[in-house]
Amino acid sequence: MLEGAKLIGAGAATIASAGAAIGIGNVLSSSIHSVARNPSLAKQSFGYAILGFALTEAIASFAPMMAFLISSVFRSKNQRKKVSVS
Repeated sequence: MLEGAKLIGAGAATIASAGAAIGIGNVLSSSIHSVARNPSLAKQSFGYAILGFALTEAIASFAPMMAFLISSVFRSKNQRKKVSVS
């Protein structure tokens, strides 16, 4: 039962990747709209867009890390005994 819960938890942790994709789409959309409204601020807007992409990707990188932690760190008592005996 614990194995199934770990797999469900690891799968749920990867849902953040979908959120990151939506966030990147929002950043790009806002960047395009701001340049279309005021082309003279395109260089300054580009810097903010890159910052937005970087922060969104940083959050997306936590999803696989959490899935890995859930699937590898949390072990059942039977698995701990096997490891400690070896």
